Amino acid sequence: MTLSSPIIPLALVAAVLTGCSGGPPPVASTPNAPVTKIDQLPVPTARDVVRSTRTALIGPFNELRVEVFNVPEMQQDILTDGEGNFSFPLIGSVQAAGKTPAEVSNDIRSRLSGRFVRDPKVTVNFKSSVNPLVQQAMSVTVDGEVKRSGSYPIVGRVTLMRAVALAGGTTEFAKLQDVVIFREVDGKRFVGLYNLEAIRRGNYADPEVFPSDVVIVGDSVERRRLKDIFQVVPTLLAPLFYQL
Repeated sequence: MTLSSPIIPLALVAAVLTGCSGGPPPVASTPNAPVTKIDQLPVPTARDVVRSTRTALIGPFNELRVEVFNVPEMQQDILTDGEGNFSFPLIGSVQAAGKTPAEVSNDIRSRLSGRFVRDPKVTVNFKSSVNPLVQQAMSVTVDGEVKRSGSYPIVGRVTLMRAVALAGGTTEFAKLQDVVIFREVDGKRFVGLYNLEAIRRGNYADPEVFPSDVVIVGDSVERRRLKDIFQVVPTLLAPLFYQL
């Protein structure tokens, strides 16, 4: 089993990835790692996407929508300050930093109750329809030898070639035969190794990527060495090296 194979999906046993006390080592440096050959990576479920999200906490400069039912003057769009806090009518400063919207809602409710509003019904939500943590969970991360590494939103069906294109395409040092997709499904981690060059030629199907996938484009050591050679060889000898 070599890196030059057209498509080599691998399913790493979860114990291999979690059993090391110092954290999971890179796949390439795991000697004799138990692997199971499979036809394709499993498709993540909605539960896998939910599991990848974290509880969203309020922080500095977050836009919030605060509403007290049936009290129009207490229905406001609020921007937290540099410390993640804000002011609200009648009760003054609200310490929101590091709290969830539900916790802030309960705080406002308890401070308004009895003194200002009888049995207030308070809701606090992020004003944006998608908060940053959920948006990150609905993205694919592309790294390695691409022009713009980063996380990109999954909108509709996105394949491996499209994910790489979102990152600006590959660099001159990319090893197209060594493109890896990391995926977590049902609590298990999977790794798929693909030959992007063969996929571009139409020899193999372009695999679909999903939210929370991590795509790594490999590095070609040979191309880097070749460039170093051309930098030190006189310009007149360059055509000879191209012929060789």
